[in-house]
Amino acid sequence: MTLAVVGPVHPFRGGIAHFTEMTVEVLAGRGHTVRPVSFRRQYPELLFPGKTQFEPDEDAPEGVRGAPRWIDTVNPLTWLQTAWHLYRMQPDVVVFQYWMPFFAPAYGLIARVLRRLGIPSLAVVHNALPHERHVGDAWLGRFFLRACDGFVVMSDAVRENLRALRRPDAGVQQIEHPVYERFGEGIPQKQARERLDLPPEAPVALFFGFVREYKGLHVLLEAMPQVLRQVPDLHLLVAGEPYDDAERYREIIDAHDLGERVHWHADYIPSGDVPLYFSAADLVVQPYVSATQSGVAQIAFHFETPMIVTDVGGLAEVIPHEEAGFVVPPRDRGALADAVARYFTEDWSERLTAGVRRQKERYAPERLAEAIEALL
Repeated sequence: MTLAVVGPVHPFRGGIAHFTEMTVEVLAGRGHTVRPVSFRRQYPELLFPGKTQFEPDEDAPEGVRGAPRWIDTVNPLTWLQTAWHLYRMQPDVVVFQYWMPFFAPAYGLIARVLRRLGIPSLAVVHNALPHERHVGDAWLGRFFLRACDGFVVMSDAVRENLRALRRPDAGVQQIEHPVYERFGEGIPQKQARERLDLPPEAPVALFFGFVREYKGLHVLLEAMPQVLRQVPDLHLLVAGEPYDDAERYREIIDAHDLGERVHWHADYIPSGDVPLYFSAADLVVQPYVSATQSGVAQIAFHFETPMIVTDVGGLAEVIPHEEAGFVVPPRDRGALADAVARYFTEDWSERLTAGVRRQKERYAPERLAEAIEALL
């Protein structure tokens, strides 16, 4: 079949762009003709919390090279133009990547025009409602989602949120979030730590990804004194650009005298450097206070790194407690500290790494293509 896939791709950065590129790759790998369509402008600069929306100078994956950049999220004329361009492609279906209401007006208009012209739309829904809620989120989401004929979701939480926003007759396929395989192989831990200026033998925990309130870095930092009482030589590696007030986190670090134990690389981590951080770590910690699913977890699965996660959204669904990691209550500094200490003091590394390898087999990217094909 011929499928158009709408979402950010290179040179846009971040997990959704990576996921869109993976969608194109797995569908093409199953024999479909796949035509990616991206953004001319994803966010106005005034609304973007980071330093840049674009990847550093890296080559685009082969499947998305030359993808047309048609959609300007603040220019409705480009939405109509995009709908017309998509119609002229004559795809059997258009697959949208949807993750926040900001994109619903553009997506909704495009999908509704295409529907009138006889072309159906599907959506891979990362979040039916955003982590940080605002007035109008549900209305905006409904405007787009009710124009779609089917959905792929990746957690029970998203499926439940979607229920009130979609048409009752629309199909839903649920899969586990696929493992990201784009980052290649890891490197020897000693080499990774040397490049990151970390002690070669000390235990190292990793917090990875954009720093936002809902991801709970503040909870982890506040738990660190208790962790260090039980694991005195632990180092925490934080790899991610702050999308909220960075000073807030630095004040916690200073207040607890953690300057020598917290190593914060406060920039966007380009794809080529991702193996460096995961190879340096013994453990990935995701202290989220709210979530649906997590792309970081799937990167950890790729590098076969055990995890500690909080019991929010779909995280506990993919990281079984004491099998691939530990699950603790959100916002509970004591439970989080005890879990980190337990991992290192009770020698859980070998058992949990074996569990991660077993779980990893469930998250093959081909499951995404199969779910889309089932909706077709």
